Amino acid sequence: MKPVVGGWSLRRRVITLLTVVGVLLIGLATAEAAMAARNRTQIDAILNETGPLRVQSQELLNAVLDQETAVRGYAVSGDPADLGPYEAGLDQEKDTVTAMRVLLNDYPQIGQELRIVEERAEQWRVSVAEPVITTTEQDGTRAGQALVTEQARQRFDEVRSAVNDLQQEILAAREQSATDVRNSSNLLVLLLIIAALVVVVAGAVLLLSLDRMVIRPLTGLATQVREVAEGDYQHRIATVGPPEFIRLGDDVDAMRQKIASDLAEVREARERIEWVNSQLQKQAEELTRSNRDLEQFAYVASHDLQEPLRKVASFCQLLQRRYAGQLDERADQYIAFAVDGAQRMQRLINDLLAFSRIGRLTTGFVDVDLNKVMGDVAGQTEAARQYADAELTWTGLPVIRGEEPLLTNLLANLVSNSIKFRRPDAPPKVHISARLVDAEWEITCQDNGIGIEPEFADKIFVIFQRLHSKDAYPGTGIGLAIVKKIVEYHGGRVWVDTDVPEGTAIRFTLPARPEDVEAAAATTTADTAEQPQPADAGEPTPADEVSSALPEHSAGADQPDRADGASESGRTGDMRETVG
Repeated sequence: MKPVVGGWSLRRRVITLLTVVGVLLIGLATAEAAMAARNRTQIDAILNETGPLRVQSQELLNAVLDQETAVRGYAVSGDPADLGPYEAGLDQEKDTVTAMRVLLNDYPQIGQELRIVEERAEQWRVSVAEPVITTTEQDGTRAGQALVTEQARQRFDEVRSAVNDLQQEILAAREQSATDVRNSSNLLVLLLIIAALVVVVAGAVLLLSLDRMVIRPLTGLATQVREVAEGDYQHRIATVGPPEFIRLGDDVDAMRQKIASDLAEVREARERIEWVNSQLQKQAEELTRSNRDLEQFAYVASHDLQEPLRKVASFCQLLQRRYAGQLDERADQYIAFAVDGAQRMQRLINDLLAFSRIGRLTTGFVDVDLNKVMGDVAGQTEAARQYADAELTWTGLPVIRGEEPLLTNLLANLVSNSIKFRRPDAPPKVHISARLVDAEWEITCQDNGIGIEPEFADKIFVIFQRLHSKDAYPGTGIGLAIVKKIVEYHGGRVWVDTDVPEGTAIRFTLPARPEDVEAAAATTTADTAEQPQPADAGEPTPADEVSSALPEHSAGADQPDRADGASESGRTGDMRETVG
């Protein structure tokens, strides 16, 4: 029988406990926030009101004393310079009173005492200070001293007494604020202690409840589950505790029954999968063997087709040379068609043979300096560049891991295409550049030719695909397909950048050497630490520093092309050549 446990569910018990604790803590937190705000206000009153008021009351007393001393000194000496402290004390008194009134919004009694000080100080000036000053100016010091009597001293003592009363009132207000701060601080500490006790009690209750309602039932359930996991799939799982755990135990037992019923099917399915995997392995081996046979067939077929094609082309050319002009015009045209067709078939077979060899006949990857490769490319394309009055330049090419013959073929195809698809109204200009992007070198071949429409950007890399007729631009249409295969063989990708304003920009990536990536990262870290000027101030960015570490190269007809890309002085680069 299933054990039945009545009462509240675990969720309801936990929510009730957390609700009670939450209400208590929210109430305590509200009271603590209010008390903390009150305590902060009281501390502000001490620091920003009563404290400055005490200092200003002393400054007020000093200002009044300076006035009284200056009047006495002037009555004795008659020197107008002795009245300077009187005027300064009067100004200081006005400034101090003005500053004190700003702080007296919450202290009306202190404001009343300040008004008494002002009145008595004014009375003293009217009845004593000004008559003494006037009499001394008009009748001399003797007459002025005669006015400094005991009654005049009593008048000033009344002013001093008023200032003392003001200071006592300020001191009383400060003491009251300090008492309020102590009381509110004590109450705040008490509230914090109560909150801590609530948390401790709630935690203890929650811990005991979890042990009785969660940990013990879960431990029993885990013990039974381990028995099933060890292989006893017929062991029935029974759970006690809250209703949620009982339902969990029922679900686990249902899962046990489902596992037991499906285990045989799983074993049978595993055997079928192993059989299918063995068949797939055999098919994969057969496919590999078939691909190898197809590559061999293409290689052999290309070689076997060479000889009959050479015969056809040779005899057609003999016919053309021997019987040119002896037959009618149509016969000459037919012979020319036969010669052209045989030659085109030879070129197609040679290109197809070169395409099939990529990646099949490998010499292994080595460090290849692309500047040296561009020197070889410049030599290979010299005749075409001279014919088209073309200029070839390259900048900042790196050293990469690859096969030098394939990379030479790659760049030679790109440069030849740029020269071939030129505009009739402008001499061709081809520029090869590179920049480091993450862990790859992005190399760009940019020209000022006729360009490529965006809708044909992917089609040009398909083998034997042409965008123009063979009469307009000669070729077999396999050059960019070879480029794509070489790039992918080296672990990169190639695409056409259709956003350039003029000509064609073909970009491809090649993996960078680890030391180049580390050098770029170190340059970036150093530039960040040194806080360089913005790019518009002339400071190069880290990527620009890496890509521009090598000088600019160019190839033309003024100087001989070198395989290593070096000038006569022995330094790499610094070659400026122009075809003409």
